[in-house]
This record gives sequence, structure tokens and C-alpha cells, in this order.
Amino acid sequence: MINEKMPYIYYGGDYNPDQWPEETWIEDMRLFKLAGINIVTLPVFSWAKLQPSEDTYNFEWLDRIINLLNENEIDVCLATSTAAQPAWMSLKYPEILPVDKEGRKRTHGERVNFCPNSMVYRKFSSKLAGELAKRYKDHPALAVWHIGNEYGTTCYCENCAKEFREWLKKRYGTIEELNKRWNMSFWGHTVYSWDEIVPPSYLNEMGKNEYQGIQMDYTCFQGISLDYNRFMSDSSLECYIGEYKAIKEITPGIQITTNLMGTFKTLDYFKWAEYMDVVSWDNYPGITTLPSSTALRHDLMRGLKGGKPFMLMEQTPSQQNWQPFNSLKRPGVMRLQSYQAVAHGADTVMFFQLRRSFGACEKYHGALIAHAGHENTRVFRECQTLGKELSMLKDKTIDSVMKSRAAIVFDWDNWWAVEFSSGPSIMLKYVQQVEKYYRAFYSINISVDIIRPNDDMSKYEIVVAPVLYMIKPGVADNIKNFVRGGGNFITTFFSGIVNENDLVTLGGYPGELKELLGIWVEETDALTPEMKNSIKLLNPIGELNEEYQCGLLCDLINLEGAKALGVYGKDFYEGRPALTLNKYGEGNAYYIASDPEQEFLDKFIKHICDNNNIGSPVDATKGIEVTQRYKGNKEFTFILNHNDSITAVNLKDIEYVDILNNKKLSGKIEIDKKGVLILERIKN
Repeated sequence: MINEKMPYIYYGGDYNPDQWPEETWIEDMRLFKLAGINIVTLPVFSWAKLQPSEDTYNFEWLDRIINLLNENEIDVCLATSTAAQPAWMSLKYPEILPVDKEGRKRTHGERVNFCPNSMVYRKFSSKLAGELAKRYKDHPALAVWHIGNEYGTTCYCENCAKEFREWLKKRYGTIEELNKRWNMSFWGHTVYSWDEIVPPSYLNEMGKNEYQGIQMDYTCFQGISLDYNRFMSDSSLECYIGEYKAIKEITPGIQITTNLMGTFKTLDYFKWAEYMDVVSWDNYPGITTLPSSTALRHDLMRGLKGGKPFMLMEQTPSQQNWQPFNSLKRPGVMRLQSYQAVAHGADTVMFFQLRRSFGACEKYHGALIAHAGHENTRVFRECQTLGKELSMLKDKTIDSVMKSRAAIVFDWDNWWAVEFSSGPSIMLKYVQQVEKYYRAFYSINISVDIIRPNDDMSKYEIVVAPVLYMIKPGVADNIKNFVRGGGNFITTFFSGIVNENDLVTLGGYPGELKELLGIWVEETDALTPEMKNSIKLLNPIGELNEEYQCGLLCDLINLEGAKALGVYGKDFYEGRPALTLNKYGEGNAYYIASDPEQEFLDKFIKHICDNNNIGSPVDATKGIEVTQRYKGNKEFTFILNHNDSITAVNLKDIEYVDILNNKKLSGKIEIDKKGVLILERIKN
């Protein structure tokens, strides 16, 4: 439970009272209560007001707003305000400002504009966090702590170079070991002292590749660049940990979080989650974002702490301000997306922002309270309706969990390595590949956990590892044990190639997975976006037809124990294996040697699920999303209609009660467009 005194889903969001006169606060309390708001996050960006000079703190205004919220029975998610340092700090201590990849020193401004290895920043941020904890540790409104905001700065200053060398000493011990791990004999890069190591940037090892507007960084030395990504993620984490320790020492019983950003490439969130009491994240899908893409990110956030419920810290009540096209959320969509978060494990529904700013870049970002300043808006009415519904749920779904029999492997190190790989294709994007396989499960409403490659796989029947390019120590054995015990493992082209330092595992691809998969990959062909091949099935597989289009990459496979289920349809490797199965112990290991069209993956994954008796609890058509959460002996089924029309679903012969309206339901029913059902199973 996020907070022991919390007998309900937290509903609220970010509030910036320091942007408004105090008479506005009073009106906001009325509107908050009218909308059903029960938690407010503040003051996320108020460091300059909280600390006007190095030796002066000003908490009196914060006292007044927290007391006012408490008087109105609204809890506080108290933020440390450390995402934007005051101007006096940047002026007096210029070393706090970061240097970008092109070697340019930034000046004061924006936000998260600090060097994560600045000891000055760390000292001031931890001290402010401690002062806030001391002042508000016994305040009855304090419910949860929110450190910083959307971390993710990468810096290349001299201070970072110095700390990077220290980080490397701890990782490798000796300069000889580092030269070996980075393969520094290549291009004469051997170093003889730690001081010779510099951060990889556009000034040395890094550059940019571009194709038809698609741009990605490349690096001449993957080992160096991978380690710098790891180091930068760890550096920002150290900033967070400094504040975490300062707060935890004073308020050990109150949970601490920071808001993550889904599939954010810069930070290894699995590592961050080890230091978070509860995971929270900011969800901002665009108008064309597929519901499956949002669902994947919810499941990833849930997976960061092994399936525990998470906080939806931010979403917009309507439009955003920073996307290319900041479309309004159509009627019903905000409610639908809110329940989608709850359906995938969220115990909070929170917004950015509660009152719309009237200046700067977020003045057109959606809010509960619009510039009109009253409750007579469509958005407010929708938020008010949702608030009433969430209050009716009370604590029914709080702390409930999901039970998945399938999992998808996700790994930040692997992500970085795939896209640093110097080929074979600029079009190869790790998250896109993960999304395709996730979508195949989502399309048949099969619950999926997102796990690390070294996590325990024994509780699953199916594990998919798309583009598992990097095999870190112990991972191959972990997968082999899973399959040997009866599991079904699916991996793809460009897997099993390198170790944790991006050095090729010699002896043929897929390296440590060769025995498991029973194949040897001789070559990999990269196809341009216009080029296509096909996978022709040798025998019927479930609902699969005879032939499916594929592209991007095509592995040329030799069988070493595996059986070919499908072959390429053309080119000089026509007839060579494109889909293989290897029996290993009691289980099955599948290899998909190219990037097939979505229809193939949908039907192939369904076939594997059918073989393992894994199915949806509800018969539903396209556009209907179904998940389940469990709490003790209670089972909650969420049914979400993403369609723009009324859609029928079949509850089969199971009886439920819809806890949003207390109606009993069974058999064939209809759900409104953008509608939501939360069904509690009636035990016979």
C-alpha cells in the first residue's frame, strides 16, 4: 500500500500554488473537492522560492498551502523541488551546469539542467530534501515523497570525466582489464593510465547516422559508450539516492518515489527501481498512439518491482503542449486511459496539471481547471465524473496484483547495445521490436509481465526475448534452465551476438544460445525499407497461412539439431530456414530469423498460447482490452472498449458484478464506445 491511511485510489495531480495569489488557493480548494481530488503533488519546481539564497530557506508559504490542503482533507505528495536549481546557485557555482555531447557548456535555464556529478548540486539537493523532511515529518497531510522530476541529464564535463574514471576503476580494477574488456587494441586505443580516458562524445568516438530523417548516434567503440551510458544512469541515480537517504532517515515510514517516463532510453529503470519504494511514471500518449503501446509501458513500470502496483503520477486531462500535434482527448478517452492504468496495476490516477499555467511553455497543457477558472468545462465535468467513480471503488483494487503466464524480456543494456551496434541496419529499433511481440499477446488479451533477462522465469510458460543481442553473464544458463524445465522460449534475429561489453562471442552466432536453439547463423542480410522477403511455412501451424512478408534483417541459418518450420521465399537464400524449433529438455526454443509482418506474429503467438491453454477470460473482438487483477480470493476483470462504437463481448457462463454500478452481468453483453467495466467475479 502506498500509504497505510489510504482506503481509496489516490486521485489528484501536480499543483503550482506559487504561480498564483493566495486568494486563488481558496477557490482551488472548492474546485478540488468538487472534482473528488484527494491528493495534490507540490511544489515540484519551487526550489528558487524555497531557498532564495544559500543560507536562507522560506517554507512559510508552503506551510500555508499544505495546511489549507489538510483542512480540506486532501493529502500531499511532497516534492523536493530539486529538478530546477535557483539561478543564484548556477551563477555562484557554474560547475553545476552541464556540458553537452558537442562540448558546449550550458547556461542557467530550463529544468533538469545540472551536472549529475556536481557535488555542489548533490550537497544542496540533499540538504533541501532533509530540511523539508524535518519540517513536515509529522504533518498529517504528508502521504508520499516525490524526489526531483523526470531525471535524465547526460553531461560531458571535466568533473564527469574524473568521476567516470573512478567508476571504471571500481568496475574493472586494473587498466589492463579495461583494455581487454573494451578491445582497445582496435585503432590503437590502448591506454596506460586512467587519466587517458575521456568520455565518448561528438568530439571523439561518437557521431550521427541519418536516413530519411531517421537519426541515431553511432560510436566507434561500443564498450566505452555502453559504459558511459551505464555511468550516467548511475550518476543521476546517485543524486536521487542522496535525497532518498536524507528523507528516509527522518521519515522511515513514508514511501518515496520519483516520476519515471516509460521507455526512456537514458536511464536503466530496473536499476533505479531497486531504490524506489514505489514506482511512479508519467503517461503521455498522443492521439495516434496505439493502446497496446501504452499498455506495454504500464506493464514495464509494474515489472520494475516484480509486479507490485505502481503510481500513475502524471497524465493530461486533455491535451499536451510539447508534442508535434497537441490534440484534445476526445470525450471518454481520459476516463478510458485512466482505467487502463488501473487495469495494468496502478493504484493512483494523477494529472499534470490541476490548474493551467498562464505563462511559459505549459500554458496550453491541459488541466483540471482551465484558464476560464471555473467548473463549467467539458474537461472538468469528465474529471469530476471519474473522481466520483474512483471514490466508489474505495480500496477494492488497492494492492491487487496481476498473474501472468507469459513474459517479455526487456533490458536497457541490450537496448543501448543494439542501437550502438554499427549496423546492420539504421532501421533496427529495439523498443519497436518489443512492441510488435507485446502487441501479439495484447491482441488476444493475454497478460504479460516485463522482466529482465536474469529474472526467475520458472513461473512462466512462455518467455519472449526479441532481439536479445547482448547475453550478460548467467543469462544463457537462466534461459536454458527455463526451457529445460518445460518452458517455451522465443527469440529472434540478431540475438546471442555479444557479451556485456559488446564483444562478439566467437564460434558462431547466436553464441551462448547456439546449443539451446540448435542453429548456427552464418550471415545476416540487411534489407532496405523497400526490400521484402517472405517466410513460407513448411506445414500448417495453428491459424497461420502458408506465407508471410518479412524484412529488415534476414539471418542465414544452418540447422544444428533444430527443425525448420518455415523457410525464406526468395533471394539467394530462398529455401533456407527462417523459423525454427529446437526441442531442449522438456521445453521448446523457437527462433524467428527475420522481422515478419504483424499478422504472422499475432497468429504465431496465439498458437503458442493455445498449446499451453493460455487464453482470455472473456471472448472479445478487436479494440476490446481485457486484464485481471487479484486480491486475496477476489478476482477483478477490467474490460476497456477502445472502439468508437458499441461493442459486444461474451462473459461466457461466469457471473460478475460491475462494481462501478453494482449490476450483475453474465453471458453476452454490450459495452459503450470508450466504455469501461470493472467486474468482480461472483463466487459460486
